[in-house]
Amino acid sequence: MKTNIIPSNPRGEAFFLNLRFLLIICVFIGNAIEPLIQDIDAMHALYVWIFTFHMPLFVFVTGYFAKTNLLGLPGRRLMLQISLQYVIFQSLYSILDVAVFKVQNIHHSFFAPYLLLWFLASHLCWRVLLTVMNKWMPRQQLAVSLALGVLVGYLQVDGVWLSLSRTFVYLPFFIAGYHFSFAYLEKFFTPLARAIIMSFAGVMLVAVVLWGQLIDAGWLHGSMTYGQLGHDEWYAGAYRLALYALQLLAGIAFLSFVPLRVSRLTDLGRRTLYVFLLHGFIIRFAAASPLYDRITNTAASAMLIVGAIFLTLVLSHPLVRKWTSPVIEPPVQWLLKLERRAFRPFRTVSKH
Repeated sequence: MKTNIIPSNPRGEAFFLNLRFLLIICVFIGNAIEPLIQDIDAMHALYVWIFTFHMPLFVFVTGYFAKTNLLGLPGRRLMLQISLQYVIFQSLYSILDVAVFKVQNIHHSFFAPYLLLWFLASHLCWRVLLTVMNKWMPRQQLAVSLALGVLVGYLQVDGVWLSLSRTFVYLPFFIAGYHFSFAYLEKFFTPLARAIIMSFAGVMLVAVVLWGQLIDAGWLHGSMTYGQLGHDEWYAGAYRLALYALQLLAGIAFLSFVPLRVSRLTDLGRRTLYVFLLHGFIIRFAAASPLYDRITNTAASAMLIVGAIFLTLVLSHPLVRKWTSPVIEPPVQWLLKLERRAFRPFRTVSKH
């Protein structure tokens, strides 16, 4: 999730940075309204609608920006940085739980990503898996990733550990993003096509409002096995394939709303990592406060959404990056030096 290394296509860069910022707004809103979805129907509908596209597209964007830093020294540097981010924030959340929130019955372990930190753990795995498959044809990579995404649901293990389930469920989107060419999107999104797709997006939203209660949110999270979702049938994987189709359609529909040109969103999109890693603290403090006890209707929920959008803008401010960059984007040069020292004896032996 490094924010300053981007593909060379300027128009593609602008589009995907715009998309990334719109998606981080959806991430913040989705997490903010989650405590309300059992009591307020409108929030449940909005939550289901957001989850049909926001994480698949976020993974897709992450794959797209991995084009320039998957292999070699840039790839190693970024993987070390993601690892440091994970250790730092996993530790911070655990310390807060114990010292501030006094949360009981939570198993704190570096092998069980805390809340949103699953994305960091999975991001590392996506990079490793794509590196392993790098010599395969893109279609082969995508086919294998889809098969793994379906098959992982049959494993009788808790998918939370090492973010195992989400890693494989969302792997197809990472691979698709990595191989995606912005030129395809430009050809596809003609004015007529955009108008049709926007209309389809409206239909999808209405469908979610009418029938969203029938969808178990566990399917949208990607972290549960079929058995945990109440489906022990041998053909349960077909449900995930159907969900992939829904997420593909919902993702295309959302893309039709994203500006193609450089805009204010483009600059904000360069700092989404800061929003992603910091907004969890705000959500955690809000959940521990009396805030959600006072939100009992749609109007109050709307104010919460406005607040989430405002805080997304605040966390995207350059000053936030200036103050928090040592933690959000920790330097890894010292780790690279340690790595070189550690492997120097092996290199010397190999030369002889």
